Amino acid sequence: MLQFVDVPKEMPEKRPAPARAHDFHEIYGEFAAEKAAQQAARCSQCGVPYCQTHCPLHNNIPDWLRLTAEGRLEEAYRLSQHTNTFPEICGRICPQDRLCEGNCVIEQAGHGTVTIGAIEKFITDTAWEEGWVDVPSPATERSESVGIIGAGPAGLAAADRLRRAGVQVTVYDRYDRAGGLLTYGIPSFKLEKPVVMRRIEQLEKGGVSFRLGCRVGENISFDEIRAAHDAVLIATGVYKSRVIDAPGSGARGIVRAIDYLTAANRVSFGDRVPEFEDGTLNASGKRVVVIGGGDTAMDCVRTAIRQDAVSVKCLYRRDRANMPGSRREVENAEEEGVEFDWLTAPKGFIGDPVEGVIVQRMRLGAPDASGRQSPEP
Repeated sequence: MLQFVDVPKEMPEKRPAPARAHDFHEIYGEFAAEKAAQQAARCSQCGVPYCQTHCPLHNNIPDWLRLTAEGRLEEAYRLSQHTNTFPEICGRICPQDRLCEGNCVIEQAGHGTVTIGAIEKFITDTAWEEGWVDVPSPATERSESVGIIGAGPAGLAAADRLRRAGVQVTVYDRYDRAGGLLTYGIPSFKLEKPVVMRRIEQLEKGGVSFRLGCRVGENISFDEIRAAHDAVLIATGVYKSRVIDAPGSGARGIVRAIDYLTAANRVSFGDRVPEFEDGTLNASGKRVVVIGGGDTAMDCVRTAIRQDAVSVKCLYRRDRANMPGSRREVENAEEEGVEFDWLTAPKGFIGDPVEGVIVQRMRLGAPDASGRQSPEP
């Protein structure tokens, strides 16, 4: 350990932008075992690990980095799995540069962070290859039954933990595939869908029952679900989009991010999507403007690039330093040809179908509750 003085930070190889901008495959390669161990050995093994305290799951990061550096990969995987049901997914999609890696002590000291996300992805992908990922089957079955409404990450994680405890679990979801935003929200260039599907298959092998195509209140009532189980967990996620209250915001051609990304992901599965085929949810040949600066906005701009949009711009009311999303994602988007217009907020829209956006230049004022500077006209 403590190799950060002599060993520089390295990320897995990234595919060149001209090549990756025309497909939906993941853009980062995989560490080799030797490289993963070398990068893990850069960890300083802090007495107070800020990487762990800034992780929403409080993953025991320093310990599984040490195990990786020592070549004890199965132990590293089991320790990462102890606090994180889907570490191979978090290793791919978490904004580590704003969480664990952004608060790494050696990053603050100017030596470059430990590449925690890439190592997490490596040890978990290795676990799948080696057969270390256990089916969530319990030692003893229990009679209690739990219904989970929503097959997204929260619902799936709950199903895994409950099944391991022996509880009988049924997951209800309105879509035809489980996974929620992992399946239909996040693009494949960040999270290839076989990574999600194999976890769902593991849950099914462990005895979790999935009832898909269930719309609570339409083809099944909440009372029916409540009567069938000892307890019900509602894990429906947040699908309500923010509405821009500005003139012309109801014009044709203005679409919600969730609808756009869902259509793109359905197409990647080979589904027929009429709104994609007629151009409503397809950026091909269009001048695209995405409003917002979070990770969902980055997903949209990078999807539009891959759909051969004529141009793609991102409008954000703050500056780069005050973005809520991953800086790494912004860098990837810029490499792929996205243009960013900082300190810009929409005031209205021109035309129906929409032909343009009326914008207001902003400046930054005092920090708000999130610690970021507030935008002001």
